[in-house]
Amino acid sequence: MKTTNLLLATQRENPSDAETASHQLMIRAGLIRQVASGIYNWLPTGKKVLRKVEEIIRNEMDDAGAQEILMPMVQPTELWKESGRIDQYGLELLTFKDRHERGFCLGPTHEEVITDLCRNVLKSHKELPITLYQIQTKFRDEIRPRFGVMRAREFLMKDAYSFDLDQEGMDKSYLSMKTAYINIFNNLGLDYRIVKADSGAIGGSDSEEFHVLADTGEDLLAFSDESDYAINAELLTETQDEQDPSSLEGKPSPDGKGKIKLKRGIEVGHIFKLGTKYSESLKLRIQAENGNIFPSMGCYGIGASRIIAAAIEQNYDEKGIKWPKSLSPYDLVIVEANPKKNEAIHQKCKKIYNLLKSQDVDVLWDDRDKRPGVKFYDMELIGIPFMVIIGERSLEQEVVEFKARDEEKTIMISPQDIKEKILS
Repeated sequence: MKTTNLLLATQRENPSDAETASHQLMIRAGLIRQVASGIYNWLPTGKKVLRKVEEIIRNEMDDAGAQEILMPMVQPTELWKESGRIDQYGLELLTFKDRHERGFCLGPTHEEVITDLCRNVLKSHKELPITLYQIQTKFRDEIRPRFGVMRAREFLMKDAYSFDLDQEGMDKSYLSMKTAYINIFNNLGLDYRIVKADSGAIGGSDSEEFHVLADTGEDLLAFSDESDYAINAELLTETQDEQDPSSLEGKPSPDGKGKIKLKRGIEVGHIFKLGTKYSESLKLRIQAENGNIFPSMGCYGIGASRIIAAAIEQNYDEKGIKWPKSLSPYDLVIVEANPKKNEAIHQKCKKIYNLLKSQDVDVLWDDRDKRPGVKFYDMELIGIPFMVIIGERSLEQEVVEFKARDEEKTIMISPQDIKEKILS
């Protein structure tokens, strides 16, 4: 892609209503633009990052044996009345009526819809276990949307649902999804913790949250400095009969390994053991060898759009975003010095651009008629991890200037070595 063909939309000033670094940088780097409170357009650069997140999620879900489907965002309120959640969920559930006075809502989650689907298509125990997932837009009418896409009203989410014959089967499906989540967050390249959590309005028994560690996180986490033990600090204060969560710092970990450390986290994933809560309320029965049974369900969510904000909160500096390689919108940017003034430079850019594309490198070519300093500023703001600079120095030898986003100095390398360099 050439920048002259790209809706770049970068800006220098921080938006006045943006409180967090991720909100500021997503607007300044041209990833998003607000339509209404808590509702955003995703611009081309932001959409590319979002697609990277989706691909990582989808690959691991497919490898775990889950099957992708797509459910509607608009749901009949009758299903929510059947489950008994229509009043429990509260005002975050945005409801409306169609021209025939039938009640609908914008889906904040899909437990009712997936259970209704399965009661119509699953008949025999031989079809279980099964796990179905989607990557779909959700809507929750937040009372106070804030922090950009971190707490938006409309957002992109991956939600999966497992169906098993019994508790033992549900436990196995839960463990399979937990392993897939660990692989997802490892592949995203983020520093995260898995913590014991409250099931909240979703219901069910056991639940765990995946938190990206960041100072702007809304949740305080308590975890051992010598083991995998981690829990929401508020839950730990209840069990430890403490009033102030900060008093937990340095105390012995409840698992007997190491001491407690406290850090803030951004919740980006949540997994639940639902049991038969929804299969019973919506009367999903499966014919088994010993009669009809209510399947045991699990529910597994990842905030795909929220991951992007969380990743930025963990990866930025005074120049802009510093993407992990797995999330960068482009692998590398070619900065062309003095376009339209030196045809030789332009031709060398074109040659290297075509070389990298032939090597399956996702490359952006900054061919705008602007000063090099402006281009450097924009590309560092966007956070592309590697930059190739082609100017007068590059014409003197068969080399190019190469610079990593997190390094100050450039080095001279052969164009044939660029791909190996960005993969190292």
